[in-house]
Formats: sequence, structure tokens, C-alpha cells
Amino acid sequence: MADPKFIVLGSNSFSGATFCDYLAEQGYDVTATSRSAEPHDAQLPYKWQQRPGKVRFEKIDINYDLDALAALLKRERFTHVVNFAAQSMVGQSWDHPDDWMMTNVVSTVRLHVLLRGLDFLDRYVHVTTPEVYGSTEGWVREKTPFNPSTPYAVSRAAGDMSLKTFVDTYQLPAVSTRAANVYGPGQQLYRIIPRTVYAAMTGQKLRLDGGGKSVRVFIDMRDASDATLKIALKGKVGETYHISGYELVSIRELVELILKKLGKSFDECVDVGPDRPGKDAAYMLDSFKLRTELGWQDKVSLDEGISNVISWAERFRNDIPKLDANYIHKA
Repeated sequence: MADPKFIVLGSNSFSGATFCDYLAEQGYDVTATSRSAEPHDAQLPYKWQQRPGKVRFEKIDINYDLDALAALLKRERFTHVVNFAAQSMVGQSWDHPDDWMMTNVVSTVRLHVLLRGLDFLDRYVHVTTPEVYGSTEGWVREKTPFNPSTPYAVSRAAGDMSLKTFVDTYQLPAVSTRAANVYGPGQQLYRIIPRTVYAAMTGQKLRLDGGGKSVRVFIDMRDASDATLKIALKGKVGETYHISGYELVSIRELVELILKKLGKSFDECVDVGPDRPGKDAAYMLDSFKLRTELGWQDKVSLDEGISNVISWAERFRNDIPKLDANYIHKA
């Protein structure tokens, strides 16, 4: 078997950029692709320090540039394709559901058609979401039935179900991942942890939907990257793996922890608003399979991970005002 050769789709996403950096840290040369030009260096961990491997970026949009991607795949003969490319904002999917369906279903299925014809492909890693389960009770495993409650979740469920048919019918060597809420240095400012840090550092009010009652598990993206690499190299074809810790926290508790680290109070910094439509109350992913089959374990505690985000925000304090504080939709 040839040495692993990686291409990462959706590399401008927080998860994709961090995974590219993790691969480079492990000594892999990586081809990174995304639909937009690379963002500010503050959001690209692979540009913060020298790594044994290199990251090479190419601008490719799976919605419009599939022929260019096909040519690149066949020219470079990548053994591992890791796909983070998706429309991923939940609340905004109600405004433009057709765009979410286009990227997460139509273009994703077209990608699978392309990949099924590559005889040099060893693994395709399909990065998906626990949103497909809807709100859950208790710790759930990978066979939990789908019960999506937003256009985003519906689009991901459709893409996931389609992929299974490609595995079953064409033996596409695919594995899937579903991770708890990822976070870490470089994450977009409209996500809850960097948004809270930024608001507290700049004296802005943070709007908290529903008062922060929802319960989540937050997983540091470096831990998630370690899991994704293990799944890419050793995951069983056709299987899905949950990437999650077991440290439950409500959004309010999370915000309070961040503000305490920054010497701020909840009442001083937070405005409470109504819940957004279709918001799920809890995700509790049981990562037993990943831990027992592939020997993964999470290493970064939530307390340590938040401190790392604060350190990142302080390092790039002068650059953060140049970054998008709000999600900007791209069709």
C-alpha cells in the first residue's frame, strides 16, 4: 500500500484548517482546497508555526469546480480524501434551505459519483454531524435513528444516507465521523466560545438564545483531528465513528466559565434572547466505538481548551477586529 497522501476539502473551515495543521504536524504534506481564497492567517493554524509537513492550498468549490477537482485527484492520486466541505450553519439554513440542499446533498452526491471511480482511493472520510439525530436523551451510539429538525440537519441526513448506498453498491471505501461541538484557536468569531471571548475583551454584549439552557459536549479540535486521522487510516469501511468526550456543560455554564477567566460577570456581559427555531436541547454522543476499536482518547479538558482560545485571541488582538464577527452566507 502506498504511503498516505491527503487532500482536505473545505480547508477554510475551522475544522478543516485545524486538521490540515494537525496532518502537517504529523509530517504529512497536505493539499488543502476550499471555495474561497484563504482567510486571514489568524484563522489558519497551519500558518502559525513551522511544521514537518507542508500545506498547499488550491481554490476549488465542489458546487462549481468538480471537473477541476477530478483532474487534481487523478493527477495527484490522493489515497485519502477528507471532506469538511458543507453548508454548516444551523439557524441560517431556514433562510436559504435550497443552498444547504445544493451543497450538502446534490454536490456531495456528485462528489461520491466521482470518488467511486478512483481505483487509487484508500479512504474517503465523510465529516458529518450529530444534528441528524435531532434532540437526544442519554448517550447515543452510531446506530441511533435519524430525526432531523432543521433544513441543515435534513440536508446532512440525506447526504449520509446516499453515501451508504455508494458503500453498499459500489464498495466506495468511505468512513464517516460525527463530532460533538468542536472548538479551539482560530475558530470563527460567530461560534459561541470565540464569540464570548471577543465580546468580553471588547466590552460588547453577548446575545444568548434561550438563556443557554441547551446542553452540549465540547471537544477540542486537536483532539478531534487526532480522531479523524485515526479513522482515516484505520477506520472500518462503511462505519461511522462518534468523536466526543463525556464532559457535559450547558451553554450558560460555558459562557460563565469563559467570563470568569476574563474577570467578567454574566449579567454584565449577556443579553438573553428567545431560542431559535428547531434548536435541539442536547447532543450526547457515546464515543465508545472510537475508543475501543481505534484506541482514541481526548486529552484537552474544556478548561484548558478555553484558556488556549483566550491565548489565541490575545495573540491576534490587533487582527481580530478585521475578522467577520457575523456569519456571511455564500450560496
